Amino acid sequence: MQCNIIIRRAFLNALGLLAYVFFVATIMTNGEKIFGKMVGVLGPVFILLFFVFSASVSASLVLGKPILMYLEGQKKEGIKMFFVTAGWIFIFFVLVGVIAVLLKR
Repeated sequence: MQCNIIIRRAFLNALGLLAYVFFVATIMTNGEKIFGKMVGVLGPVFILLFFVFSASVSASLVLGKPILMYLEGQKKEGIKMFFVTAGWIFIFFVLVGVIAVLLKR
């Protein structure tokens, strides 16, 4: 796989993760408005299931293609895709942090 294809695919995976994180953050911020007050054990069960589902989605976006490439014998490309994806996630992390600081002022 060519280097620019790996970078593009890693960017799209990281962008998908960013979009999913915004979705989850929106649900978490407005959870009581959306679902109402949860009484009893259902609230914690829902939150834990949501957490496990989110971990699965995040893992598939970050690790899915790199692991598949690694298992198909494209070991260097798979490892490179993982680290490039992690790099894009770090860039998004910094950008969101800067935006959050700027909006706080």
